[in-house]
Amino acid sequence: MPKMKSVKSASKRFKVGKNKIKRGSAFRSHILTKKPAKRMRDLRTAKFVHATNENRVLKMLCMK
Repeated sequence: MPKMKSVKSASKRFKVGKNKIKRGSAFRSHILTKKPAKRMRDLRTAKFVHATNENRVLKMLCMK
């Protein structure tokens, strides 16, 4: 039986903690001049994967 391989793009994007899966924010890479500082500050904070998508992400990471 072959090994289970995780989806490499998912392993780079998600970090699994004890209770939650951490993810990055979208809309941070380009066209930054028109985005207010308040919005950019909010995009810096850690976000977590929604409960409805947790099983999908764990499956991509071969943890479920």
